[in-house]
Amino acid sequence: MRIDIITLFPEMCEAVMCESIIGRARTKGLIEVYCHQLRDFAFDKHKRVDDTTYGGGMGMLMKAEPIALCFENIMEHIGEKPHFIYMSPKGKVLTQQKLGELSQYKNITILCGHYEGVDQRVLDEYVDEEISIGDYVLTGGELPALVLADSVSRLVPGVLSDDLCFSDESHFSGLLEYPQYTKPAEWRGKTVPDVLLSGHHANIEKWRREKSVEETFLRRPDMLENAELTEKEKQYLKAFFDNIKRPLDS
Repeated sequence: MRIDIITLFPEMCEAVMCESIIGRARTKGLIEVYCHQLRDFAFDKHKRVDDTTYGGGMGMLMKAEPIALCFENIMEHIGEKPHFIYMSPKGKVLTQQKLGELSQYKNITILCGHYEGVDQRVLDEYVDEEISIGDYVLTGGELPALVLADSVSRLVPGVLSDDLCFSDESHFSGLLEYPQYTKPAEWRGKTVPDVLLSGHHANIEKWRREKSVEETFLRRPDMLENAELTEKEKQYLKAFFDNIKRPLDS
């Protein structure tokens, strides 16, 4: 997979994407990441990429032409149009399911917004979709772009040591992850659940699944609407619900 990031702060993006698992994946050639300085495609002597908005209003708006020129340059190097994403608070919120879809693309380009946003015309002309990482606003699109780039990169085959590294995590199966423990078996009077010390793999998997259902119910009950539960798991959830104390209005 190749990921191109159009940004005003390429050094910031590069610093993150060259470290840890993603950095090693780049060294191995499993993924390619290119961070493009948008100002390199500005055509005035001041390298301006923003201007005032028509109709008035606070703040500046990113201009269409530098973005178009940068994206066209990327297309020329790749030889085709990559899937173009604009990180925007107006976009659909990023989910693990969406990441799975994005991981199927060979080439992805991410646009980092700034100021009051981006001229709508370049979005209409080139952008395939707008994505948000949550219902809040940041000072720029670099952090959301890095979240997207990191989370989709780890789904590329070979980036993680085993598919279980991500398929066993929160959200991948529609449920939150079960509690986990490491050595020592007893810490400050608190012990690891006996089943995890038993060596009985079937019982351990059953316990983990039950705890995933419980964690999701307690922390993110909204996720259960789309979770694939067996009838036995639904009965277990009902019994769990009946046996815990919950506020009347919860």
